[in-house]
Amino acid sequence: MYEYLEKIKKPEDVKKLNYEELTVLASEIRDFLIRNVSKTGGHLSSNLGMVELTISLLRNFNFEEDKIVFDVGHQSYPYKILTGRREQFQTLRQYKGLSGFPKKNESKYDFFDTGHSSNSISVALGMAKARDIQIRDFHVVSVIGDGALTGGMAYEGLNDLGFSKTKMIVILNDNQMSISPNVGGLSEYLTKIRINKAYNNFKRHLQYKLDDRRGIINFLRKIKNSIRTLFVPSLFFEDLGIKYVGPIDGHNIKELDEILEKVKELSEPVVVHVITKKGKGYEHAEEKPNKFHGVAPFDVETGEILKKSEKVTYSKAFGDALIKIAKNNKDVVAITAAMAEGTGLVDFARLYPNRLFDVGIAEQHAVSFAAGLASQGLKPVFAVYSTFLQRGFDQIIEDVCLQNLPVVFMIDRAGLVGNDGETHQGIFDISYLSMIPNLTILTPKCTEEVEVLLKYALSLNRPVAIRYPRGGDKLSLKPIVKVEEYKWDIVSQGSKVAIVACGNMVQYAMMAKELLKDAKVNPMVISATFIKPLDTAMIKRLVREKYNILTLEDNIAIGGFGSLLLKSLSQLNYRGKFRMMAFKDKFIEHGSVEELYRQEKMDVESIAKTVKKLG
Repeated sequence: MYEYLEKIKKPEDVKKLNYEELTVLASEIRDFLIRNVSKTGGHLSSNLGMVELTISLLRNFNFEEDKIVFDVGHQSYPYKILTGRREQFQTLRQYKGLSGFPKKNESKYDFFDTGHSSNSISVALGMAKARDIQIRDFHVVSVIGDGALTGGMAYEGLNDLGFSKTKMIVILNDNQMSISPNVGGLSEYLTKIRINKAYNNFKRHLQYKLDDRRGIINFLRKIKNSIRTLFVPSLFFEDLGIKYVGPIDGHNIKELDEILEKVKELSEPVVVHVITKKGKGYEHAEEKPNKFHGVAPFDVETGEILKKSEKVTYSKAFGDALIKIAKNNKDVVAITAAMAEGTGLVDFARLYPNRLFDVGIAEQHAVSFAAGLASQGLKPVFAVYSTFLQRGFDQIIEDVCLQNLPVVFMIDRAGLVGNDGETHQGIFDISYLSMIPNLTILTPKCTEEVEVLLKYALSLNRPVAIRYPRGGDKLSLKPIVKVEEYKWDIVSQGSKVAIVACGNMVQYAMMAKELLKDAKVNPMVISATFIKPLDTAMIKRLVREKYNILTLEDNIAIGGFGSLLLKSLSQLNYRGKFRMMAFKDKFIEHGSVEELYRQEKMDVESIAKTVKKLG
């Protein structure tokens, strides 16, 4: 089907093609990507923009020896295809198939597992330093997007790189997008560099003169600095001590080859600024790159998502609730870390543009920024995925909870997220949040409870976290209409066994109860609306009435809800049977949510079996 792509069995094969053939290869890769991702879902826009750059990297480096680190790693699909994984690509993000991110256990050409943003420069610098200490000889390349440069860790790496003068190459893939359009000063700075062709042409001409006219070098350097100041306010990278080359057309393989061939010979750190177009080569992705950033299976011809769910998602429920509340409370403001669309804040941003703050991929800053807002009487709501809130852990403790400030954390994608795998599963938030004093942790059992809990959280004058899963409801459950302080909700009466479930797991508990009808086992199902603090009155009742207890949570067992409840029970000298169903002490791979629940023995059937044993 593909004239050249099917001939690429290993990276070295790319070097055998001429530029005319490489142009065809690039088109074939794009076609291959579109056809495959349309079936499996995945990150499309960023990968379509990476095709020529990936080809050039493979032509100019030998990744049998050289090392490459992809920041985030969601743009590594062309690299996977050209490093021997093309035939497995139909398994992308499927259970037991290829990961959507670099994985060392997947290929010898993947050198570091990535999935979160802004760490690639630090990781690559560590590799380069290790190379130097071990007196080895290979190149180290970091590939980082301009979106990832909104994360503070990238600057920590750049600062150290410029100070150490270590030989290393940073490829800045500049497509002016992370997931949502990039915001902030850095984005504006890079735009200034892009548009100043006069400066870049002058710089290249001047470098030639500096190389060949040694007698006037000092004079020309003074002119260079003056011109730099005139055309670009500050050449940030060079001021840090890192050589800057660019901007370069990221879709011109010949130009990329020429630059990469030269920068390889440098003995100092260098940033190569490459301009690419997100969604390149696929009309629908070019028009709506954020829609095709992380996309579900879609129709190639129309670009429309297949099997669109009509259910209200938790993200949508949150966004709608926040708009309603903000209409009557001007102190309510929202914060996102480059995820306005994913967290349901697009409509809020349209209606209240001055009350939505997109801080970029900078969760640490987002938390402290929220603390600052709260300290001045506002009611900030930070909407963030569970896996990304981990990045702001210290700030939650020091800047919010220590000072008991009224910041509301809306924790989206809590629990299993499925196909994005280990780096994105939100299975740690109960554990890392429950240890923090002053923090109240809530969880809705259904989408209709999101608004109720959010209203309650905003009525308090203390920090609150509300966690909820990806997607929508599986069952229709009767929501609570008002939050009773520190009270759980009895969803279904029963005897002998009490299932105390957190949020999303209440629905699994109810499905398990339905399965048990024929077995004449009738557990009581309780929704633990408050994960912290616990409902002590209900716990005392369960002890007094001698219920055997099963806890359900989509979090790891260590430090989770079950362990909190078990501690409370032990203090009451509980003598009944107790079982805790939570994720084991491990990272959970990618696959569909239901496949992973079955794998971890936390599916409906496994819950029913456990209840039987307790009954």
